[in-house]
Amino acid sequence: MQKYLSLDNWAVCEGDRLSTEQGRVFREAWISGVMRHYPGEPKSSYIAPWDETPEWERESASAVYDQVRAFIDATNGGTAKLARSQKGRFVALCWIGQIFKHFPDPKPAYVADWDELPPWQQETNADIFERIEQDT
Repeated sequence: MQKYLSLDNWAVCEGDRLSTEQGRVFREAWISGVMRHYPGEPKSSYIAPWDETPEWERESASAVYDQVRAFIDATNGGTAKLARSQKGRFVALCWIGQIFKHFPDPKPAYVADWDELPPWQQETNADIFERIEQDT
């Protein structure tokens, strides 16, 4: 049985820190990117607000935010020199890791490599990285 401790906007689960606020930042950057880059009308699940997002996806958003933030911190901000596509690739790989964590046999489209992602998704992933950079 997992034990949870809630501290304001933080949830702590057996040493794993999942920040609701950081997950929300990730989700808001995703929605903003989808609205900017998606061709046509996006699926409602792509732009669903935080409170309507499945729990696994909220946990994943928080985890990927933390991974990106740790990468930025570990390089002392050197990630600012990365190309946009490199930033987007990092977000995509972190997200794929979360998919494998939550789904034992995901659909191939859910774990598609960078070159297989549509341009709107590549741009949105880069936007997410750059939004997280603003928090450092």
